[in-house]
Amino acid sequence: MDGTNSNIEQLWPTLVYGAIVLSLVGAMLGLSYLLGQRHKERARGEPYESGILNTGTASLRFSSQFYLIAMLFVIFDVETMFIISWAIAFNELGWYGYVGVMVFIILLVVVLIYEWRNGALDFGPDGKKIIEAYKKLPQKTIRV
Repeated sequence: MDGTNSNIEQLWPTLVYGAIVLSLVGAMLGLSYLLGQRHKERARGEPYESGILNTGTASLRFSSQFYLIAMLFVIFDVETMFIISWAIAFNELGWYGYVGVMVFIILLVVVLIYEWRNGALDFGPDGKKIIEAYKKLPQKTIRV
């Protein structure tokens, strides 16, 4: 009998806190409903638009370059996590951990060089190609 009284004594602050939280949430929701503005515009019921008129479809096409950059981010984000965890456990891992992380970094450098040579890091047209294309354009002479 004595054990149940101590459990109730330990539980009542949590119940009071929960009741206070629920009453405050109810008061905030009730006041916002009573005092808030009501609009019935055409775009108000549209999903995810919040009153802004729709201008097109939600399905947009992205360049494949976007996905290459996203994959590079994921690769180097995982690399960062691996190296940080290695640095935290450096004393326990010893030379085996050092060799392992060096192999990992070398592989990532090789992948980076491969992607660089394949053009995954080219964000725009090459400057030399632009100059050559400009030279091929017919030049207009200006008559005064």
